[in-house]
Order: sequence, then structure tokens, then C-alpha cells
Amino acid sequence: MSRSTGYLDSKNHYQILDGLRGVASVLVIIFHVFETFTGGNRFIQIINHGYLAVDFFFLLSGFVVAYAYDDRWDKFTQWDFYKRRLVRLQPMVVMGSVIGAALFYFQSGAAFPLVATASIWKVLLLMIIGSTLIPVPISMDIRGWQEMHPLDGPAWSLFFEYIANILYAVLVRRFSRFLLSIFVSLAGCMMIGYLIYGPKGDLIGGWSLNQEQLFIGFTRVLYPFFAGVLLSRMGKLIKVKNAFWWSSALIILVLCIPRIGDEHHVWQNGIYDATAVILIFPLIVSIGAGGTLHSLQSARICKFLGDISYPLYITHYPLIYIYTAWVVNDKIPLGAKGLMVGLLLVVTSIALAYGCLKLYDEPVREWLKKKVLIKKG
Repeated sequence: MSRSTGYLDSKNHYQILDGLRGVASVLVIIFHVFETFTGGNRFIQIINHGYLAVDFFFLLSGFVVAYAYDDRWDKFTQWDFYKRRLVRLQPMVVMGSVIGAALFYFQSGAAFPLVATASIWKVLLLMIIGSTLIPVPISMDIRGWQEMHPLDGPAWSLFFEYIANILYAVLVRRFSRFLLSIFVSLAGCMMIGYLIYGPKGDLIGGWSLNQEQLFIGFTRVLYPFFAGVLLSRMGKLIKVKNAFWWSSALIILVLCIPRIGDEHHVWQNGIYDATAVILIFPLIVSIGAGGTLHSLQSARICKFLGDISYPLYITHYPLIYIYTAWVVNDKIPLGAKGLMVGLLLVVTSIALAYGCLKLYDEPVREWLKKKVLIKKG
């Protein structure tokens, strides 16, 4: 058996970065649980900056993609690159869409007025479209939130992840470090301009197929993803003891900081978001990538968190839809009852993610590697 140019032995993983991805994924779920009680008011959200986890994921992804592929383009083609990324990401996109369809009618109520009137055929059609990650227009909304992936909201970030991967493969991989620095600087200025002079003072958004939301989505992905690429090329890693624990503490702190400023001074929170994404997140990744794990326990924690991070992120939101419907329909306050059910949701989401990982994602990816990435000859 010979290997196609599309199959390459994997490089060593940055174990701490895997663990950090898992930490951020768990915080995303907790953020969404508390968000249910805000009534859409971003100023009173607990774990207020949990939405920035997406921007952290983008930076991590750019760093890892550059590390894995920057020095290998003489060994495979763009199509080989796309196949490897699809094998890694697409199976769980399909699973997220299927779970979203299976749980859709449990989400009916005042929070989602369109659910009760959506036909089963339209739900099945959107499940198929969602499995391809093709965004749908607002006119095909079946929930009321105008999402480009109405069965599994977080898939919007995978849509922009794919766009960033295509830009990297087609164009940015060819950039010199200097040209990449210019590109990243311009993307950073674009983000700063939106955050300080824009109407909201935060990076919340990107999930609808309209001009405003698409602009937010591109603003969110262009700087962090390609800053991650630049960071990988620079190789400026920071070595500290207990790097995983320090970098985990930093990401938790950044995501949990209360909202800065009020509705009349949104630019203040904009400065915070810009500082977090442009300066603090690269610092955290540098610490994580430069650190080493000295205990078996830490290694196991990082592996578990890294393994479930992506399945957890892409499958938890259908449960959040159900939780949101319950809170709104029954007028559940932020108290012991709501928080206990929220804790059960977090545990269930982790269990669901682990089950999807072991029973579906890993076997399917292994099968696809053999069928798509390895050629007999």
C-alpha cells in the first residue's frame, strides 16, 4: 500500500492547546445556559464574554493549521488539503445537523414561534442542507432567530472556518511573513474599527445570511485565524511552569469578566474585546504552545478535553434550544431550579459529545482516511 499525496503522518500535537480548546468549549455551554435568563440583554449576561471563545477557537485553528501544513505544500495539492480538513470537521457537522433535526420539535413555544408551524419536510430539507454547511437565507428560517443554520446555530462559525481555510490554501499560505503581518494588521484595524465605532461594542454575531451579520462574521474570523498563522510562523513561544493551568486560568478570566461600560458607552467594552482577541489570546496560545505537561494526570485531562472539544461545541446547542424554550415557556427565574437543570444540561452535553466522539466521529474519520486519503497502489 502506498500513500497518496493527500495523506501525511500527523505531527506531534500541542497537548496543552487541545486542553485549552476543551476548557473554552465547556465555558461556551455555561455561557449559553446563563444567556437563557437574560432576555437578550447582553449587559446583564453572566460569564459575559463567553462569546469570545469563538474568536479564541479561530486563533487556535489558524495556529494549528499553519503548524500542520505550512512546510508541506510541496507534498500535496490544495484538494488534498481540503480533503483532510473535510475528513476532520465534516462528520460532526453532519451529526450536529441530525441531532438538531431530531430535537427540533421539542423546542416549540414562545421563544421559538415558528417551530410549531414548520413542516417535517422543511426540517428534513434543512437537515440535509445543514449537513453540507451551506448557509440558508433568512427566508428559510424555521425558528425565528434568522440563523444561517437554524437546526444547529453554532455551525455558523464552521462556515467561516471553512472560508478561512480556503483563503489560507488559495492565497495566504504563499504570503511572506512581512506580507502576512500587513494582512493581519489590516484585519486587526478592521476589528478595532468595528468594536470602537460600531453600534454594539462587542463581537456578538455572525450567524445570519445578511450584510450586517456577514460583516461581523468576516471581522471575527480574519484577524484571529490569520494571526494564529502568523504566530505559528514566528515561533515565539513562551515557556512557563504549569503552562496548562496558567493559560486555562487566563482564558477563564477573559471569558468571565463582566461587561465593560453601559449601553451609552459601548466603545469601552469594544476596547476590552479588541484587547482580548488581538493581544491576550495570542499570549495564551504562546504560553500553551510553549509549555509541557509533566504529569500523566494533566496529560489525560488535556487529551479528554481536546477530544471532546469539537463534538461538544457542535452538538450542545440543540439542548440549549430546548432549555431556552423551557425557561421562557414556564417563566423560570435564575434560581436553584433553573441552575440545577442547567448543570444537568452541561453534564448531558459532555456525555453526548463523548458518545458521538467514540461511537461516530472517530470511527467515521478513520474510515474516511482509508477511503479518501490513502490510495492502494
